Amino acid sequence: MAPRPRSDSTQAHPGSHKPKVIYVMGAGRSGSTILGVTLGNCEGVFYAGELDKWLLRSGEPKLKGEQRTTFWKRVKDEVGDADSLYGPTAHRYLERSSALFIFRGRSVRRRIRGSYLRVMGELYRAIAANAAATHVVDTSHYPLRARQLQSLEGIELYLLLLIREPQQVIASFARGDVQEPRFNPAKTRAYLLLTHLLSAWVFSKHPPQRRFVLANEDFAADPQGVLRSLLQRVGSSAPIPDLSSLSTGIPLQGNRLIREDVVSLRRPSPVARPNLLARALNLPASAPVARLRPRICSDERA
Repeated sequence: MAPRPRSDSTQAHPGSHKPKVIYVMGAGRSGSTILGVTLGNCEGVFYAGELDKWLLRSGEPKLKGEQRTTFWKRVKDEVGDADSLYGPTAHRYLERSSALFIFRGRSVRRRIRGSYLRVMGELYRAIAANAAATHVVDTSHYPLRARQLQSLEGIELYLLLLIREPQQVIASFARGDVQEPRFNPAKTRAYLLLTHLLSAWVFSKHPPQRRFVLANEDFAADPQGVLRSLLQRVGSSAPIPDLSSLSTGIPLQGNRLIREDVVSLRRPSPVARPNLLARALNLPASAPVARLRPRICSDERA
């Protein structure tokens, strides 16, 4: 959704309402960008992109352009003193899954967590106010970031665990024709296992009425039906947008898809099923999230 001009009352009290934040959690390469773009074309919903990069980039968007630059400058100006948090520290010690393995990281987390939560709360409210949106979509992925956000009282947090058939994630991380990090299959399976274990734990700590699982394959098969169900669950009555012409908006950061101004949501080509060995190797990574409910389905049978 493109930002709309704010009313005088919103300008006078930026971020005064309590925005609903749809946090897309799970592994990378699972389809979060196209899902975020699609949601961002719904009335009242703003696709903010990967907001874990906001502190890393000192509030500056990766792509330029007058509308994007102006929007994120306004947001940055409305967030309180965040200078001490700019850089990789919060991302490394509070958000990334690898934070669990940092020796003596507890003292750093204890020192910065209060400021981090204050800044994140102000960030979401500033985004919602400047976009005149009731819902903000954050596709940061990281389950430990979601765990931190569960402590924020100034937002209404919805967790959307996005999953994808492991072999497709493995194939995506192995691609050499895109400017994205490459993992070998063993590393990707380890990454999936850790991410899904943490996601299942964070998911279990969230109120049942505000947590959902969505399979990328279900969204691809029936995007209209899944989108209708998802919007209903997050309290939005927005109509379904034209899926053949989706504006990518002005997210802070996302994958290469957001370099296009307009994209189309098309039914994917059939993919080959993994062989028996691959299914066996992928089973540990799938197991932690296989039974999580409720699941977003177009026919509401979650």
